[in-house]
Amino acid sequence: MVLAAGGILIGRANTIDQDRLSTQQWMWKFAALLLSSGPGDNRVMGRVIPFRRRSILPIALGAIAAAILAFAATMIFLDWKGSSPAIQQQNEVKILRPDPRPSGPIEVIDGDTVRMNGTSYRLVGFDTPERGDKARCEGERSRAEAATTRLRALVGSGDARLERAACACLPGQEGTRNCNYGRLCGSLTIGGRDVGQILISEGLANPYVCGPTRCPPRRPWCDGR
Repeated sequence: MVLAAGGILIGRANTIDQDRLSTQQWMWKFAALLLSSGPGDNRVMGRVIPFRRRSILPIALGAIAAAILAFAATMIFLDWKGSSPAIQQQNEVKILRPDPRPSGPIEVIDGDTVRMNGTSYRLVGFDTPERGDKARCEGERSRAEAATTRLRALVGSGDARLERAACACLPGQEGTRNCNYGRLCGSLTIGGRDVGQILISEGLANPYVCGPTRCPPRRPWCDGR
């Protein structure tokens, strides 16, 4: 009887240990399913795959750390891609426009003509007397020399700016001998003031405004001519 009682006690003890072990295993299995399942996942209520009894905390921490590192690496790559100078340079669109302002020293030819870099420019908006043999009288010749001397002084004072202007020529003839004797047209300012206005105010030039394709007759500089 004693042996039978002892056997019964040992059997109950084993049953209790097995029940306790089974309960712990179910708890570990349930926690593992919670970590591996997303919201709304119905696998928690399904069949549980048995596994060994061990701690999953290191595995969970490792998975979380790997996810954080992957997310950080992705953000760093996207940030680098958005701020890379090479990529920005490829996407940058440059609009190139011709510079209408010639550069270089300005050489005065006469009161209304200058030369820069070997190209002659007829200044627009005013007209000065003709020099030399082109003058119709001595008075025009002397006025032409005065206008030329004054224009040289203005250019020599500094801050001279020459800008290209449209000539009153037929289409396709600008810059040829058929228009303006092969000269281009330009506007010359000294310190922001147009030289034509300066010479007109000093009696050394007349206003002379051309149309889109032709210019009006020039006013004579000699009396009776």
